[in-house]
Amino acid sequence: MIRAEGIHKRFGALEVLKGVSVEVGQGDVVAVIGPSGSGKSTLLRCIAYLETIEQGRIEIEGETMVATDAQGQCRYAGDVQVRRICRKMGMVFQHFNLFPHLTVLQNLIEAPMTVKGIKREAIVPRAQALLRKVGLLDKQDVYPSRLSGGQKQRVAIARALAMEPRIMLFDEPTSALDPELTGEVLRTMRELAQEHMTMLVVTHEMGFAREVSTRTLFMDGGEVIEAGAPAQIFSAPAHPRTRAFLEHML
Repeated sequence: MIRAEGIHKRFGALEVLKGVSVEVGQGDVVAVIGPSGSGKSTLLRCIAYLETIEQGRIEIEGETMVATDAQGQCRYAGDVQVRRICRKMGMVFQHFNLFPHLTVLQNLIEAPMTVKGIKREAIVPRAQALLRKVGLLDKQDVYPSRLSGGQKQRVAIARALAMEPRIMLFDEPTSALDPELTGEVLRTMRELAQEHMTMLVVTHEMGFAREVSTRTLFMDGGEVIEAGAPAQIFSAPAHPRTRAFLEHML
């Protein structure tokens, strides 16, 4: 579903990604863990085309979004193709990014109507079903300012799902929440995993990574230091940097 190979990304003189590769198969839940500043969120943003890369290759469901040519130049597919590829992915951010001037229901139906041209009467029942799924149908006419952080994040997940993505990307979706509200969001993500949604999750929630992910990647200093089954990563990490990080986190 996702194949990223040899991704390099700089911000000025700072090299944030140093040849990172990751693969996500259909129905996989891949958790990316590591210290702050290790390049985890940047990797996700590059896959979602929120950042461009300097070198490497990104394919989504076998379609090439960007690749380095024989001259070493990074070439993106045309705008129409890139937009179509990106519509296969839904993304949930750390700080919700809901439209404050729209109600919960309006937040869900805006993109399907505007981007996909779906009629309001066709998308509203689906949006309501998604709100029911995340336990927030009773909040459909409420504005985001009246919601708790956990409720906002569950609305953000429902909004991403309203576009019917094949892949869900999560960028530290619980890091802005207190522990009680974190549980609400993780429950929703666990349910998606049980439904075999393909997910790439940047997270500091070690319990989620250990229990729910099918594969765990540990990043540090812009590189993937170690990758494997969560049982192996959490019980017997091979790399001393992974061991040191987990001893600090667990």
